[in-house]
Amino acid sequence: MEHGRASKTALRVAIRRAAHQITDDPRILNDPIALPLLGPGFARDLDRASHKVARDFRAFMAARSRYVEDRLAEAVAAGVTQYVVLGAGLDTFAYRNPFPSLRVFEVDFPATQEGKRSMLREAGIALPGSLTFVPLDFEHKALADGLAEAGFDHHKRAFFGWLGVVPYLTLDAFRATLNAIAQLPAGTAVSFDYAYSPDTLSPPRRKVFDGLSQRVAAAGEPFQLFFTPEELESELTRAGFHRIVQAGSEQLNQLYFQDRADGLTLSSTDLGSLATAWV
Repeated sequence: MEHGRASKTALRVAIRRAAHQITDDPRILNDPIALPLLGPGFARDLDRASHKVARDFRAFMAARSRYVEDRLAEAVAAGVTQYVVLGAGLDTFAYRNPFPSLRVFEVDFPATQEGKRSMLREAGIALPGSLTFVPLDFEHKALADGLAEAGFDHHKRAFFGWLGVVPYLTLDAFRATLNAIAQLPAGTAVSFDYAYSPDTLSPPRRKVFDGLSQRVAAAGEPFQLFFTPEELESELTRAGFHRIVQAGSEQLNQLYFQDRADGLTLSSTDLGSLATAWV
């Protein structure tokens, strides 16, 4: 990643979330920050992301954010007051946070975070008092140490959102993050997406995966880590999580895409799933 610039894949995700705001009705994810954050320089990208052939990825980006934010709302209702966005990229939750008691910690590589802060300044988006940036290079500092320095309370429960990150990690980095979260008090939870092992995909799904894999590799951020649902559950159980729920395209369609006049839905080209696990 370039110094002072957001991750290229994070930018592509943000463009798709913004396109969802202007193309799909009703919205799965209402995000009034998405378009202002991008600014006027991405009109051509938004047009491409709004095209019919891009709707499956656009729908998934909106649905996965909505799913995690719904799980967060449940955690807040249960008394959680700390939300950690791991690999925050251009996530916008902190700037539309509806929960007065909720502190938000955005954790990301310094260069990606620097680029985001520059975009926020250019868009005139104020930094809320409930937000703390945690610039963290995982190769040089542990997650627990970075959060502690930022004022995170390790004696209280927390909710972790971790979208668009796991497929880019090494297995060691994935396990280290799970282990750090699992050390927190009971009731702590993490919600994230992961990619299915490529050799388990049908030929049509493998073709879609290969195309996507080539594009992210060309952006300098290749996929590295894959699981079957059974392998993922084993990893979570080994780390110390006691309740695990997974949601693929079928479950997300039932939750968010029923009875839509525009026909927006997640296709059967299912390349991964969402998982939520509780300590």
